[in-house]
Amino acid sequence: MKQEYVEFSAAGEVRPIPGSNARHPYQHQLDAICALDHMDEEYASYSTLVVLPTGGGKTYTASTWLLRHALDKRKKILWLAHRQTLLDQAAESFQKFAYSTEIPHISSFRYRIVSGSSNHDKTVNIDPEDDLLIISKDSIGRESNLACLAPWLDGESEIFLIVDEAHHSTARTYRRVIDFVKEKVEHVKLIGLTATPFRTAENEQGLLAHIYKDGMSNGKSKKNDIGIVYKVDLKELINRQILSHPHFETYYTDEEYGKDLGLEAWESIQHLDTLSPELSQSIAESGPRNKLIVDTYLKKADEYGKTIVFAVSIHHAITLTKLFNNAGIKAEYVVSSIKDMGTGVTISAKENDCKLEAFRTGDVQVLVNVNILTEGVDLPMTKTVFLARPTVSTILMTQMIGRALRGEKAGGTNIAYIVSFVDNWNEHIAWVSPDTIFVGGSEWPPKDSPEYKKQQIRWIAISKIEEFAAILNDAIDTEQLEAVPFWERIPVGMYAFQYINEEGIDFSYQVMVYNSTQDAYEKMMQALPALFEGIDTDDEYLSDDVLGKLELACKQRFFNREMVPPYDPRDVRHILKYYAQKESEPKFYTFDQVDRSKLDVPAIAKYVWDEDLGPKKKKDYLDTLWEGVDDNLIQLFFCKKIYFLRMVDIELLKLSDPQIYAAEANVTYDKRALESLPLDKIKEVDPALEEELREGAFAKAKVDGGYACAHCGKIFSNRRYLNVDHIIPMNKGGVSVLENLQILCRSCNGKKGDQSEGEY
Repeated sequence: MKQEYVEFSAAGEVRPIPGSNARHPYQHQLDAICALDHMDEEYASYSTLVVLPTGGGKTYTASTWLLRHALDKRKKILWLAHRQTLLDQAAESFQKFAYSTEIPHISSFRYRIVSGSSNHDKTVNIDPEDDLLIISKDSIGRESNLACLAPWLDGESEIFLIVDEAHHSTARTYRRVIDFVKEKVEHVKLIGLTATPFRTAENEQGLLAHIYKDGMSNGKSKKNDIGIVYKVDLKELINRQILSHPHFETYYTDEEYGKDLGLEAWESIQHLDTLSPELSQSIAESGPRNKLIVDTYLKKADEYGKTIVFAVSIHHAITLTKLFNNAGIKAEYVVSSIKDMGTGVTISAKENDCKLEAFRTGDVQVLVNVNILTEGVDLPMTKTVFLARPTVSTILMTQMIGRALRGEKAGGTNIAYIVSFVDNWNEHIAWVSPDTIFVGGSEWPPKDSPEYKKQQIRWIAISKIEEFAAILNDAIDTEQLEAVPFWERIPVGMYAFQYINEEGIDFSYQVMVYNSTQDAYEKMMQALPALFEGIDTDDEYLSDDVLGKLELACKQRFFNREMVPPYDPRDVRHILKYYAQKESEPKFYTFDQVDRSKLDVPAIAKYVWDEDLGPKKKKDYLDTLWEGVDDNLIQLFFCKKIYFLRMVDIELLKLSDPQIYAAEANVTYDKRALESLPLDKIKEVDPALEEELREGAFAKAKVDGGYACAHCGKIFSNRRYLNVDHIIPMNKGGVSVLENLQILCRSCNGKKGDQSEGEY
């Protein structure tokens, strides 16, 4: 007989599990539940955040509370997330903890998971009888799909709306869903779950605060004040021994990848977090790289203890396992229960389970895997993770390092070692650095700590790898870059941001900013609202055509001059994608903690030159600097010794043969009055005059309460969103004198452009 039906796990009915949950919540989870109890008793409607750090159990805390306070009372739950794995995790949590003690008044509840995945249901199948709707924001966030939600909401006077990874709820699709639900239902209880509520730009923080308005302060609930009902930071959970103290180590390989990557392979990495088979094979078969991984463990085997290694492929996992065993380290690999075409290996779930048990008992020291151990497997005594594969996914990185974060009171260890193996990539790829997972507000690390300083330098170092790799490539003419003063080759800061790409990947990106590009980026940020005003779309994902037009406009307006180091057009594209989703400019981090005097390579070279150090003395001197015992700043910045030595040699060349970098004296330049220059150029020549003109313009705009925009009249309490503008544009004969200067807000300045007053 033909089978007409198959089980479909994305929808179904959950019945209570007899008895009570054997898992006891930690104190911070009980405190969060208590705070939610108070908020729920006090208000019929509210919008608040629950802030628990990575590893703090957000999903468990929320689901156990909602079972009791929503489902047991026959109240509907709409659970929103941006990634399919998050949807599955939520559904599993509700099913796993649906004990009769939590839901004593109901015999069952219906759930449905909706997303673009073939494993999940579709929006058209949403049933008014569903009690728990777990849905991706892209599946429901478009106007056409929201209509499918209306019958489900019809007749409801109260609903619980949960936003997972709530720091992303500033995206317009999230806001659209939230607004839609609030229009349809009188009492909406909006709860956002996040580890990093304020790892965002100020504008985005303000938008987040506008969404989540209610919270608790000093044991009392407050409306329209603070938007956090409960918060515990990473340091506190480490102090309570619930989480391990993360210790980050980075080892740089000598391997170069991505030289002939191609657009398709590059986009596959950026958008799908997937390496091409050729690239995976190249990494897997790198003898020196694999040897570095194994040797690193051997040097600190007792310290690292039980270690999970994340490999790039099945072939890589098998290779590393063999190398570990050959070195006397008992290792096993676990992979998905598939037959690999290259190796012919088939691993059953039962075999995997045996290997996992051997790891738990200590018979196996190192467990190598390919993403199979990112979640759901209980391995509490894991002390170390080796990140032998790169990723652009913040979620995947969080899952990987989370394997070692269980603290002593949670059956784990006091210290967790997070060991990264970083390759040289000839293409700019926004690989996630594991330590950035813990950056959130002032939580970790503190701004005055050595860890914070080192983190800033590592951010710089990541970008320098690419630049220095280019310098070392003899096929590339680097004379122009080398001629630039050394200090201008050190980034002044970076734009760091996250957004959700079209494939639902939590995408992290950093844009390094140099002296050469800083002004252009600042002007671009100011102009973003005006640039997007003409975009006729409600979709937060820009089409290639629209993105191309916006990128061209930015190039023509802001990046239309020679810049050394140059800007990367892809950086501009990612900023535009971020703004389309968040409608705010990304956050800028100034590298203000770096003591640049210790990086003064020209001064180092001059000492070698002045003291006439021979080859041996020069080597000894540079070795001493490289192995500096204070904060190893040079080593942290340059990453590899060869880059440092190369820079010293370049600066020595400038001293011994200055004519190499000297401009040809065959041009006599015109003279130009200072008033004919824009303010930024005046600043380079006469900073005092530039300040006088700027302050004079602001003085003219001064009113009670702040400064008034000369066009729209809006008053601003500070100068952050104001610009000095030429009344008659310079390209129409205007000059930089006080009489021709006025103050405009960013919006008006962006609209005015190079037009005269009255033309716009």
